[in-house]
Amino acid sequence: MPDLILHHYAMSPFAEKVRAMMGYTGLSWSGVLHPPQPPRKKLMPLAGEYRKIPVAQIGADVFCDTRLITREIARLSGQPRLALAGCDEEVRAFVAKTDLEIFLACVMSAGSPKLLFRFWRSTSTLTVIRFLRDRIQMGRTATVRAASPKRAPGVVKAHLEDLESRLANQPFLFGDTPCIADFSAWHGLWFIREAAGSNAIAPYAQVNAWMDRMKAFGHGPNQPMKGKAAWAVARDAAPRELPQSEDSPLLGKPVTVTPSDYGQVPVSGTLVAQLADSWVLAREHAATGTVHVHLPRDGFTLAAG
Repeated sequence: MPDLILHHYAMSPFAEKVRAMMGYTGLSWSGVLHPPQPPRKKLMPLAGEYRKIPVAQIGADVFCDTRLITREIARLSGQPRLALAGCDEEVRAFVAKTDLEIFLACVMSAGSPKLLFRFWRSTSTLTVIRFLRDRIQMGRTATVRAASPKRAPGVVKAHLEDLESRLANQPFLFGDTPCIADFSAWHGLWFIREAAGSNAIAPYAQVNAWMDRMKAFGHGPNQPMKGKAAWAVARDAAPRELPQSEDSPLLGKPVTVTPSDYGQVPVSGTLVAQLADSWVLAREHAATGTVHVHLPRDGFTLAAG
């Protein structure tokens, strides 16, 4: 059985970022499909109240947010430049901007009747209604604001011009081989060209050629998995040994960890480790036994209780 289980849905851009990275590395994986919006009953025994997608699972360890998922892919594949920690400050700054400001502008630019029609064909009318209602509510409570529909195309245009320049003399954004920056840029533009079927990127020859190279990686060897089978994987495993934790007065105590940007639903558990880039919470559920949920420190907040 593949080491990594990806909890995702087909039209999730951030899940596409991970799927493309799995294709590039050739790592095999199993996929559990979930609804585009909560509640995700098959995911709750593993990740608790965490509401974002994707989530990755390795045995009884559960990784939330693509920053931690890509870290695990980099470790499994032996390719450090697929994680932020393996890249220089220029790449990190590019990823920070692209994963938030540029991505949100891409989503705003991609919105169209064609996109909704494609989404409807892959799900149902009721799912589309629930999804739109959920995303509207999430936007109201978010601390980050997407570019307005009027401004978003200009943000995307400037981004495409930057990529076109970067790709003039090299096949990937920062050299001859892909790094995490390529996958961060890919998923937003994938949403425009592939998911929404827009031709907005067509005038940019170098970007289109790069996207064709990225698309050619595919998603790697993968197989579908049922939610209960993923629970059994966790139940039959034990969380991996944790590295030395930083000191914290909350170690061993009940805590919550909450995203500070959007999807601000707290995840509860017992804090078992505070690491340089993440917190680890122990959670118990009858379906899974003990699992360790890994959440990033950047963009999240920790609180007692």
